[in-house]
Amino acid sequence: MARQVKLFSGTGSRYLAEQIADIYGTPIGEVNVSRFSDGEFSPSFDESVRGCDVFLIQSTCAPIENLFELLLMIDAAKRASAHYITAVIPYFGYARSDRKDKPRVAIASKMVANLLSAAGVTRVMTMDLHAPQIQGFFDVPVDHLDASTIFVPYIKSLNLDNLLIAAPDMGGVHRAREYAKFFNAEMAIIDKHRKRANEIESMQIIGDVAGKDVILVDDIVDTAGTLSKASQLVMEHGAKSVRAFCTHPVLSGSAYERIANSALTELIVCNTIPVKSGNEKINVLSVSELFAKAIHKVYAYESISPLFVKV
Repeated sequence: MARQVKLFSGTGSRYLAEQIADIYGTPIGEVNVSRFSDGEFSPSFDESVRGCDVFLIQSTCAPIENLFELLLMIDAAKRASAHYITAVIPYFGYARSDRKDKPRVAIASKMVANLLSAAGVTRVMTMDLHAPQIQGFFDVPVDHLDASTIFVPYIKSLNLDNLLIAAPDMGGVHRAREYAKFFNAEMAIIDKHRKRANEIESMQIIGDVAGKDVILVDDIVDTAGTLSKASQLVMEHGAKSVRAFCTHPVLSGSAYERIANSALTELIVCNTIPVKSGNEKINVLSVSELFAKAIHKVYAYESISPLFVKV
Protein backbone atom coordinates (compact mmCIF):
# COMPACT_ATOMS: atom_id res chain seq x y z
CA MET A 1 0.00 0.00 0.00
CA ALA A 2 1.45 3.37 -1.07
CA ARG A 3 2.12 5.93 1.60
CA GLN A 4 -0.22 8.91 1.47
CA VAL A 5 1.19 12.43 1.29
CA LYS A 6 -0.57 15.12 3.30
CA LEU A 7 0.34 18.80 3.25
CA PHE A 8 -0.62 21.12 6.10
CA SER A 9 -0.02 24.81 6.61
CA GLY A 10 0.68 26.93 9.62
CA THR A 11 -1.20 30.20 9.99
CA GLY A 12 1.69 32.37 8.84
CA SER A 13 2.40 30.60 5.53
CA ARG A 14 -1.07 29.68 4.30
CA TYR A 15 -0.65 31.86 1.18
CA LEU A 16 2.46 29.92 0.11
CA ALA A 17 1.23 26.49 1.21
CA GLU A 18 -1.84 26.82 -1.01
CA GLN A 19 0.38 27.55 -4.02
CA ILE A 20 2.64 24.59 -3.22
CA ALA A 21 -0.34 22.25 -2.77
CA ASP A 22 -1.93 23.43 -6.03
CA ILE A 23 1.28 22.68 -7.97
CA TYR A 24 1.80 19.38 -6.14
CA GLY A 25 -1.76 18.36 -6.94
CA THR A 26 -3.18 17.73 -3.49
CA PRO A 27 -5.43 19.85 -1.28
CA ILE A 28 -4.14 21.48 1.89
CA GLY A 29 -5.16 19.46 4.93
CA GLU A 30 -7.39 21.05 7.53
CA VAL A 31 -5.81 22.31 10.74
CA ASN A 32 -7.93 23.84 13.49
CA VAL A 33 -6.23 26.29 15.85
CA SER A 34 -8.09 26.68 19.13
CA ARG A 35 -7.31 29.90 20.97
CA PHE A 36 -7.85 30.88 24.58
CA SER A 37 -8.58 34.39 25.75
CA ASP A 38 -5.11 34.75 27.30
CA GLY A 39 -3.38 34.09 23.94
CA GLU A 40 -2.64 30.38 24.32
CA PHE A 41 -3.42 28.30 21.25
CA SER A 42 -3.51 24.64 20.30
CA PRO A 43 -3.48 23.33 16.70
CA SER A 44 -5.17 20.03 15.87
CA PHE A 45 -5.56 18.06 12.63
CA ASP A 46 -9.15 17.64 11.44
CA GLU A 47 -8.29 14.48 9.52
CA SER A 48 -6.31 11.31 10.14
CA VAL A 49 -2.56 11.38 9.51
CA ARG A 50 -1.89 7.83 10.73
CA GLY A 51 0.80 6.22 8.57
CA CYS A 52 1.02 9.29 6.30
CA ASP A 53 4.01 11.29 5.09
CA VAL A 54 3.15 14.67 6.57
CA PHE A 55 4.66 17.94 5.31
CA LEU A 56 4.10 20.93 7.59
CA ILE A 57 4.65 24.26 5.80
CA GLN A 58 5.49 27.24 7.98
CA SER A 59 8.14 29.98 7.87
CA THR A 60 9.39 30.88 11.32
CA CYS A 61 9.39 34.63 10.77
CA ALA A 62 7.96 37.05 13.33
CA PRO A 63 5.81 36.79 15.37
CA ILE A 64 7.31 34.03 17.52
CA GLU A 65 3.92 32.26 17.48
CA ASN A 66 4.81 31.00 13.98
CA LEU A 67 7.66 28.94 15.38
CA PHE A 68 5.68 27.68 18.35
CA GLU A 69 2.70 26.79 16.15
CA LEU A 70 5.02 24.69 13.96
CA LEU A 71 6.41 22.91 17.02
CA LEU A 72 2.91 22.10 18.26
CA MET A 73 1.88 20.83 14.81
CA ILE A 74 4.92 18.53 14.74
CA ASP A 75 4.05 17.20 18.19
CA ALA A 76 0.41 16.69 17.19
CA ALA A 77 1.42 14.78 14.03
CA LYS A 78 3.82 12.60 16.01
CA ARG A 79 1.15 11.76 18.60
CA ALA A 80 -1.32 11.03 15.79
CA SER A 81 1.06 8.33 14.45
CA ALA A 82 2.25 10.04 11.28
CA HIS A 83 4.76 7.87 9.46
CA TYR A 84 7.14 10.70 8.47
CA ILE A 85 7.08 14.36 9.50
CA THR A 86 8.88 16.95 7.37
CA ALA A 87 8.99 20.56 8.52
CA VAL A 88 8.98 22.72 5.37
CA ILE A 89 10.44 26.02 6.59
CA PRO A 90 10.94 28.37 3.61
CA TYR A 91 12.43 31.01 5.93
CA PHE A 92 14.28 29.66 8.96
CA GLY A 93 14.08 32.40 11.58
CA TYR A 94 16.75 33.01 14.25
CA ALA A 95 19.42 31.84 11.80
CA ARG A 96 21.37 35.08 12.24
CA SER A 97 22.31 33.94 15.74
CA ASP A 98 24.53 31.06 14.62
CA ARG A 99 27.69 31.48 16.72
CA LYS A 100 28.98 32.89 19.97
CA ASP A 101 30.51 36.14 18.71
CA LYS A 102 30.63 37.82 22.11
CA PRO A 103 30.38 36.65 25.74
CA ARG A 104 27.13 35.50 27.32
CA VAL A 105 24.97 35.21 24.20
CA ALA A 106 22.66 32.44 23.01
CA ILE A 107 23.13 30.49 19.78
CA ALA A 108 19.47 30.69 18.83
CA SER A 109 19.63 28.74 15.56
CA LYS A 110 21.08 25.72 17.38
CA MET A 111 18.39 25.97 20.05
CA VAL A 112 15.64 26.10 17.41
CA ALA A 113 17.14 23.04 15.71
CA ASN A 114 17.04 21.24 19.06
CA LEU A 115 13.41 22.27 19.59
CA LEU A 116 12.38 20.89 16.20
CA SER A 117 14.11 17.59 16.92
CA ALA A 118 12.61 17.39 20.41
CA ALA A 119 9.14 18.02 18.98
CA GLY A 120 9.56 14.95 16.76
CA VAL A 121 10.42 16.17 13.26
CA THR A 122 11.87 13.56 10.91
CA ARG A 123 13.26 15.90 8.29
CA VAL A 124 13.67 19.63 7.63
CA MET A 125 13.34 21.40 4.27
CA THR A 126 14.39 25.04 4.05
CA MET A 127 15.92 27.65 1.73
CA ASP A 128 19.02 29.86 1.90
CA LEU A 129 20.02 29.56 5.53
CA HIS A 130 21.92 32.60 6.79
CA ALA A 131 24.94 30.32 7.07
CA PRO A 132 24.98 26.90 5.31
CA GLN A 133 26.76 25.29 8.25
CA ILE A 134 23.57 25.66 10.30
CA GLN A 135 22.59 22.36 8.66
CA GLY A 136 25.09 20.79 11.04
CA PHE A 137 23.01 21.92 14.02
CA PHE A 138 20.35 19.36 13.11
CA ASP A 139 20.38 15.67 14.01
CA VAL A 140 17.88 14.94 11.21
CA PRO A 141 18.35 15.24 7.42
CA VAL A 142 18.12 18.77 6.00
CA ASP A 143 17.18 19.62 2.41
CA HIS A 144 18.71 23.06 1.82
CA LEU A 145 17.23 24.62 -1.32
CA ASP A 146 18.92 27.51 -3.10
CA ALA A 147 17.23 30.67 -4.35
CA SER A 148 19.69 30.83 -7.25
CA THR A 149 17.28 28.43 -8.98
CA ILE A 150 14.75 31.29 -8.91
CA PHE A 151 17.12 34.25 -9.34
CA VAL A 152 19.42 33.07 -12.13
CA PRO A 153 16.72 32.84 -14.84
CA TYR A 154 15.50 36.33 -13.86
CA ILE A 155 19.00 37.79 -14.03
CA LYS A 156 19.46 36.21 -17.47
CA SER A 157 16.20 37.77 -18.63
CA LEU A 158 17.54 41.25 -17.82
CA ASN A 159 20.20 40.94 -20.57
CA LEU A 160 22.63 43.25 -18.78
CA ASP A 161 25.74 43.98 -20.84
CA ASN A 162 28.01 45.17 -18.02
CA LEU A 163 26.98 42.87 -15.20
CA LEU A 164 28.85 43.08 -11.89
CA ILE A 165 27.96 41.03 -8.82
CA ALA A 166 28.44 42.68 -5.42
CA ALA A 167 28.36 41.37 -1.87
CA PRO A 168 26.64 43.86 0.47
CA ASP A 169 28.94 42.80 3.33
CA MET A 170 31.90 40.50 4.01
CA GLY A 171 29.60 37.68 5.09
CA GLY A 172 28.07 37.51 1.62
CA VAL A 173 31.35 37.20 -0.30
CA HIS A 174 31.04 33.46 -0.94
CA ARG A 175 27.49 33.81 -2.28
CA ALA A 176 28.47 36.73 -4.53
CA ARG A 177 31.56 34.90 -5.80
CA GLU A 178 29.47 31.90 -6.87
CA TYR A 179 27.08 34.12 -8.83
CA ALA A 180 30.03 35.98 -10.39
CA LYS A 181 31.60 32.66 -11.50
CA PHE A 182 28.33 31.48 -13.03
CA PHE A 183 27.88 34.65 -15.09
CA ASN A 184 31.62 35.11 -15.72
CA ALA A 185 31.19 38.60 -14.27
CA GLU A 186 33.33 40.92 -12.22
CA MET A 187 32.79 41.22 -8.49
CA ALA A 188 32.86 43.92 -5.81
CA ILE A 189 32.47 43.91 -2.04
CA ILE A 190 30.74 46.47 0.16
CA ASP A 191 32.73 46.58 3.38
CA LYS A 192 30.63 47.86 6.25
CA HIS A 193 31.20 48.39 9.95
CA ARG A 194 28.30 48.28 12.40
CA LYS A 195 28.01 50.11 15.71
CA ARG A 196 25.30 47.64 16.73
CA ALA A 197 22.60 45.46 15.10
CA ASN A 198 20.74 47.30 12.30
CA GLU A 199 22.95 50.42 12.63
CA ILE A 200 25.80 51.02 10.14
CA GLU A 201 28.72 53.28 11.10
CA SER A 202 30.77 53.25 7.87
CA MET A 203 30.75 51.68 4.39
CA GLN A 204 33.16 51.51 1.47
CA ILE A 205 33.46 49.69 -1.87
CA ILE A 206 36.21 47.22 -2.69
CA GLY A 207 36.29 47.05 -6.49
CA ASP A 208 35.40 49.19 -9.51
CA VAL A 209 31.70 49.62 -10.23
CA ALA A 210 31.93 52.52 -12.73
CA GLY A 211 29.75 51.93 -15.81
CA LYS A 212 28.49 48.59 -14.45
CA ASP A 213 25.00 47.16 -13.96
CA VAL A 214 25.44 46.12 -10.35
CA ILE A 215 23.55 43.28 -8.71
CA LEU A 216 23.71 42.96 -4.92
CA VAL A 217 22.98 39.43 -3.67
CA ASP A 218 22.08 38.54 -0.09
CA ASP A 219 19.98 36.06 1.85
CA ILE A 220 17.98 38.51 3.99
CA VAL A 221 16.75 42.09 3.67
CA ASP A 222 15.62 43.30 7.09
CA THR A 223 15.55 47.06 7.72
CA ALA A 224 17.01 47.69 4.22
CA GLY A 225 19.55 50.05 5.78
CA THR A 226 22.48 48.22 4.19
CA LEU A 227 20.83 47.99 0.76
CA SER A 228 19.76 51.63 0.65
CA LYS A 229 23.22 52.90 1.66
CA ALA A 230 25.03 50.39 -0.56
CA SER A 231 22.92 51.27 -3.60
CA GLN A 232 23.55 54.98 -3.05
CA LEU A 233 27.29 54.38 -2.63
CA VAL A 234 27.43 52.26 -5.78
CA MET A 235 25.67 54.91 -7.86
CA GLU A 236 27.95 57.63 -6.43
CA HIS A 237 30.91 55.59 -7.71
CA GLY A 238 29.59 55.67 -11.27
CA ALA A 239 27.47 52.54 -11.61
CA LYS A 240 25.00 52.44 -14.49
CA SER A 241 22.26 50.76 -12.42
CA VAL A 242 21.90 48.78 -9.19
CA ARG A 243 19.51 45.98 -8.29
CA ALA A 244 19.31 43.76 -5.21
CA PHE A 245 18.39 40.06 -5.04
CA CYS A 246 17.52 38.98 -1.48
CA THR A 247 15.84 35.67 -0.74
CA HIS A 248 13.94 36.48 2.46
CA PRO A 249 12.01 39.79 2.70
CA VAL A 250 11.93 40.33 6.46
CA LEU A 251 11.37 44.06 5.78
CA SER A 252 10.97 45.40 9.31
CA GLY A 253 10.90 48.95 10.65
CA SER A 254 11.20 51.57 7.90
CA ALA A 255 12.32 49.07 5.25
CA TYR A 256 9.55 49.75 2.74
CA GLU A 257 10.13 53.50 2.92
CA ARG A 258 13.91 53.08 2.59
CA ILE A 259 13.52 50.90 -0.49
CA ALA A 260 11.09 53.32 -2.13
CA ASN A 261 13.52 56.21 -1.57
CA SER A 262 16.68 54.28 -2.46
CA ALA A 263 18.77 54.29 -5.61
CA LEU A 264 17.72 50.71 -6.33
CA THR A 265 16.16 50.07 -9.72
CA GLU A 266 14.35 47.16 -8.11
CA LEU A 267 14.53 44.73 -5.21
CA ILE A 268 13.85 41.13 -6.16
CA VAL A 269 12.79 38.80 -3.31
CA CYS A 270 11.14 35.42 -2.85
CA ASN A 271 7.75 34.86 -1.21
CA THR A 272 9.18 32.87 1.70
CA ILE A 273 7.74 35.66 3.88
CA PRO A 274 4.59 37.63 2.94
CA VAL A 275 5.30 41.04 1.39
CA LYS A 276 3.03 44.09 1.59
CA SER A 277 1.78 45.30 -1.77
CA GLY A 278 2.16 48.83 -3.05
CA ASN A 279 5.92 49.27 -3.40
CA GLU A 280 6.67 49.37 -7.12
CA LYS A 281 10.38 48.67 -6.61
CA ILE A 282 9.77 45.29 -4.94
CA ASN A 283 9.39 42.33 -7.30
CA VAL A 284 8.33 39.06 -5.65
CA LEU A 285 9.24 35.71 -7.25
CA SER A 286 7.48 32.55 -6.10
CA VAL A 287 9.27 29.53 -4.63
CA SER A 288 6.13 27.38 -4.69
CA GLU A 289 7.09 25.27 -7.72
CA LEU A 290 10.56 24.60 -6.34
CA PHE A 291 9.20 23.44 -2.98
CA ALA A 292 6.47 21.34 -4.62
CA LYS A 293 9.11 19.54 -6.71
CA ALA A 294 11.34 19.06 -3.64
CA ILE A 295 8.45 17.61 -1.63
CA HIS A 296 7.70 15.13 -4.41
CA LYS A 297 11.34 14.05 -4.60
CA VAL A 298 11.58 13.60 -0.83
CA TYR A 299 8.43 11.48 -0.86
CA ALA A 300 9.70 9.38 -3.79
CA TYR A 301 13.19 9.00 -2.27
CA GLU A 302 14.72 10.77 -5.27
CA SER A 303 17.73 13.08 -5.33
CA ILE A 304 16.94 16.80 -5.10
CA SER A 305 20.23 17.72 -6.83
CA PRO A 306 18.51 18.31 -10.23
CA LEU A 307 16.62 21.21 -8.58
CA PHE A 308 19.81 23.22 -8.12
CA VAL A 309 21.41 25.69 -10.51
CA LYS A 310 25.13 25.09 -10.32
CA VAL A 311 26.36 28.57 -9.35
